[in-house]
Amino acid sequence: MTTSTSLTTTLAQRIAQGILDAGGWLGFDAFMSQALYEPGLGYYAHGSAKFGALPYTTQDGARVAGSDFVTAPEMTPLFGWTLANQVAQALQVTGTHEVWEFGAGSGALALQVLQALKEQGVPLSTYTIVDISGSLRARQQATLAEFADQVRWVDALPDALQGVVLGNELLDAMPVKLLARVQGVWHQRGVALGDAAEDGTPTFIWQDRPTDLRPPLGIPGAHDYLTEIHPQGESFIRTLGDKLTAGAVFLLDYGFPEAEYYHPQRHMGTVMCHQAHQVDSDPLVAVGQKDITAHVNFTGIALAGNDAGLDVLGYCNQARFLMNCGLLTYMEAADLPTRVMAQKLIMEHEMGEFFKVIGFYKGEPWQALGFAAGDRTHTL
Repeated sequence: MTTSTSLTTTLAQRIAQGILDAGGWLGFDAFMSQALYEPGLGYYAHGSAKFGALPYTTQDGARVAGSDFVTAPEMTPLFGWTLANQVAQALQVTGTHEVWEFGAGSGALALQVLQALKEQGVPLSTYTIVDISGSLRARQQATLAEFADQVRWVDALPDALQGVVLGNELLDAMPVKLLARVQGVWHQRGVALGDAAEDGTPTFIWQDRPTDLRPPLGIPGAHDYLTEIHPQGESFIRTLGDKLTAGAVFLLDYGFPEAEYYHPQRHMGTVMCHQAHQVDSDPLVAVGQKDITAHVNFTGIALAGNDAGLDVLGYCNQARFLMNCGLLTYMEAADLPTRVMAQKLIMEHEMGEFFKVIGFYKGEPWQALGFAAGDRTHTL
């Protein structure tokens, strides 16, 4: 059996070779891409559970059960059932009959949306999942067995698509570039090789190089400042906008509008790692064993969508969006444990304010259910 330790060692060796091939330095976005997505080795490319309510336990030094983090669909089915109300409206308004989900995780959200649409009698021809992780695809197939005749998986987008596009905690896992202002000079922060560990496994260190890259906003002050820019996430939205001929897009993630993202006081950046339900800020250790994320600059996402012909339907926090879509009605009919978990979706100190929702449309403008009250598009 391949152990997590051997996977980590092999991945570290693969990344080390990439650093050498690149002349001794690799931009953080390239490092993050390999750490998460290197075939068979990266965090999202091997078979650990990742999503779930309980952390991993250990046995003889090996992780044997559990997960690294929990997303909203794993917390309560009310999340997907509520989101399905927005999906149903969007399908009806846009005259489309397909749903596309990117980065479907465990398949829990797809199951909830499919169950709710079926119960509502909403006509749906196909639910397409775009996911590059083979191990997650197997888990999704098991979860969605009852809808096998409607669900399909693809590795890449077609030349054109239509329907409702969903992405829950999708953008935060897209590789970012790190920019560091050090003593008044902007650098791109990348990764170089450190001294090998006692067992010969490569280790990694930060290394800065002067750059012409800049954040989209000037950062007042002369203090040292670390932040991210998001060319890959913005490129994804442009590609999606180019290919979507009719329909709507709903993306749920943690982040801020540009003015908050690049606030002078946010000087430590937003890169975070998740492992066994613990959070840390060092992506250079335990490579391949933990998730690496960065917050989303929703202004950049909105502008990228506009560049590709997508118009913004709305932007608000998750609490307002879910309440607009009927979450409180579901909660009233639920048992106490379900209500307690659902409250975490909307409480300000939990996910309610931390997570945001942005919607786009292609076609004629319309009032989306989720943004009927509390829309903050003016802050983007």
